[in-house]
Amino acid sequence: MTDPSLPHAEFAFPGPLRDALVAAILDGRKTTTTSLLLEYAVEGEELPVAGRRQAVIDSNDEPVAVIETVHVEQVRLDQAPLAHIVDEGEGHTTVAKWREAHEQFWHSHAMRSSLRDPEFAVTDQTVVVLERFRLIS
Repeated sequence: MTDPSLPHAEFAFPGPLRDALVAAILDGRKTTTTSLLLEYAVEGEELPVAGRRQAVIDSNDEPVAVIETVHVEQVRLDQAPLAHIVDEGEGHTTVAKWREAHEQFWHSHAMRSSLRDPEFAVTDQTVVVLERFRLIS
């Protein structure tokens, strides 16, 4: 289904949240995602750019789709627009509910371990990467 040479797009950590996000991508509800700028630095990954294609990876570490980035911008967390939030496909209809859910994820043990910072916490000034993509296959 996917080109094995494509870089991987992994949404959340393997498990129920990833499964829900991948399902939302596959059925067209999810066309945006938000990441911490810090994640790219810690992982040594390049920032996304328009035109980049990636294989979406499911919880079984299998590629299930291909997405193409169509727009990227960096903003402070408190500047994430509602349209982007709604297009994340997670059912959030307010910035406050989206932020609450994302803070719970970003402050989780798994994320703090991934960031190598057991005390990590976001603030209004935390820079996030807003990415819009389209499903290719």
